[in-house]
Amino acid sequence: MGGVPAWADLENRKKSKRTSSDSDSDDEEDDLLCRTGNFITSSESLPRGILKVSTCIPANQERFANGKLVTVQFHPSAQVVMTAGHDRSVSLFQVDGIRNPKIQSIYLESFPIYKARFSMDGEQVIATGTHHSMFFVYDMMAGNIIPIPKVRGVEEKFLRNFELSPDGSFMLLIGTSGYLHLLSMKTKELISTMKVNGRCTASAFTPDSSKIYSYSKEGEVFIWDVRSRKCLHKFEDEGSLEGKCIAVSKNNQYVACGSSSGVVNLYTTDVCLKENHPKPVKAIMNLVTSATCVTFNPTTEILAVASRDTDEAVKLVHLPSYTVFSNFPVFRRKQIYLTQSMDFSPRSGYFSVANNKGKALLFRLKHYSSF
Repeated sequence: MGGVPAWADLENRKKSKRTSSDSDSDDEEDDLLCRTGNFITSSESLPRGILKVSTCIPANQERFANGKLVTVQFHPSAQVVMTAGHDRSVSLFQVDGIRNPKIQSIYLESFPIYKARFSMDGEQVIATGTHHSMFFVYDMMAGNIIPIPKVRGVEEKFLRNFELSPDGSFMLLIGTSGYLHLLSMKTKELISTMKVNGRCTASAFTPDSSKIYSYSKEGEVFIWDVRSRKCLHKFEDEGSLEGKCIAVSKNNQYVACGSSSGVVNLYTTDVCLKENHPKPVKAIMNLVTSATCVTFNPTTEILAVASRDTDEAVKLVHLPSYTVFSNFPVFRRKQIYLTQSMDFSPRSGYFSVANNKGKALLFRLKHYSSF
């Protein structure tokens, strides 16, 4: 309609740049085109098959952990990543993909770390130990390390596994003998205790923090109402001999259950809430040893599944086609080793894997334009 518009004609633009003294408007035009380009790429859905990915230097290049690295997690709002390990240290690094400079490390004496997590406001780090009934809170704003002694009403010899609610209100301690202890994030005091049949191995909050999915060693999933602490529903994970890990997608569409057989069953949440024996939309069978870690990326386009029992046992599954990206990991070059923890950055630009060699491997997912 009316030929090529002036802004799309490169020859005309070059001439006008040479003849016009008012180059500012051209710069603004170029900026607009660049910005529009970014917006277009980030709004397109992720294609299946081959994942555009590049390997960066490890996120903790400036301070590798001495021994097993149990946690890697991206900060909820800053371009920062945290690592924690059995060497009793918690470290923070700025993520630029080039040098990843260290911000700081803290050391918890006689406290090998089992798990560490950022609080939802990003101002605290909560860390539990491998053989302790207490845990630590590191207040990053004040620079204080606060020990939280044995919580009154929680009769547990060790406090290890825990989850934090997305709204920042609750901390869920996964105890022994099927007990789940719901704590207030503000006071770190016990609110209520729930109990599943058998032993609970993993739990996950829904994105709106209204429900908790608890996965038992016997392969049953219990769905709890956070407000009333009542069990709303229970279903059996198909074919599960022993439950290992569970995750709920950020858009609340999917629940992923990983078991000792290596199978990760992917369900839609609406089916999980209604049926006692729901059929998974996909059974992911790419792992040959226990599925010990499952996590969704923030846009619910990738499900990462991993096993800590075999080297290089990480797979990235494309959603909603339920197909595995064929080019990850790179088999010719061994680098991942035994996966202990995984995380995606807030806008999926980066993916990190913590391994048993003390490294937090870092990968740039090129489809996503920002951190």
